[in-house]
Amino acid sequence: MSDVENAKILAIFGDTITTDHISPAGAIPVDSPAGVYLQELGIVPEEFNSYGSRRGNHEVMMRGTFGNIRIRNQMVDKDGGFTRLMPDGEVMSIYDAAMQYKKSDTPLVIFAGEDYGTGSSRDWAAKGTLLLGVKAVFAKSFERIHRSNLVGMGVLPVQFEPGIDVTSLGIDGSETITINGLADELTPGKKITVTVQPKEGNNPSSFMASVRLDNPLEIEYYRHGGILHKVLRQMLATSS
Repeated sequence: MSDVENAKILAIFGDTITTDHISPAGAIPVDSPAGVYLQELGIVPEEFNSYGSRRGNHEVMMRGTFGNIRIRNQMVDKDGGFTRLMPDGEVMSIYDAAMQYKKSDTPLVIFAGEDYGTGSSRDWAAKGTLLLGVKAVFAKSFERIHRSNLVGMGVLPVQFEPGIDVTSLGIDGSETITINGLADELTPGKKITVTVQPKEGNNPSSFMASVRLDNPLEIEYYRHGGILHKVLRQMLATSS
């Protein structure tokens, strides 16, 4: 497992972001990335149904991730699943921005406040996060099941130290983030150094945080890139 280097910030959220905010189950808006995708397949809006009914389609669910119309990314001045593509700051859907970053193999991170991932244990909230290219989620605290689901998908939960948050760090979403200490020996709750490089080329700053890998098994899952990768590697090892 390597460090996360030169990651862009996909979104900055506040407190109590639920799994429904992350992966909505309701109606699919016509002008959303998922709605546009369905129309390109010749499906009329009257037949969209809901995200919940299409949860077996990863193309729809990936496009719906962070697409709840009530979610608010602090990087933009409107509700819904929008962000700014850096470095130019163009406003677009979170999905479209993630796909642009993926073209250049740019890793992504998300910042949030308290109780990130509260609500139902919606598995797509973690799956969609992974498929968008998010490598780590920073939060002041995590809901227990969603934190575990992130680890199972190979996404690193990182918890701020008390008194530290996006506001105190002065992060606005234009920065580049590097997470150091992951390539070394990982231990449950290990303290790591996070480097923040401002857009304007000013001197970087850093802060300490804790990885929320809470036991040796979770560390194994994370090192393998998630539960599925670990199981597949075990199967290949036993069959050879």
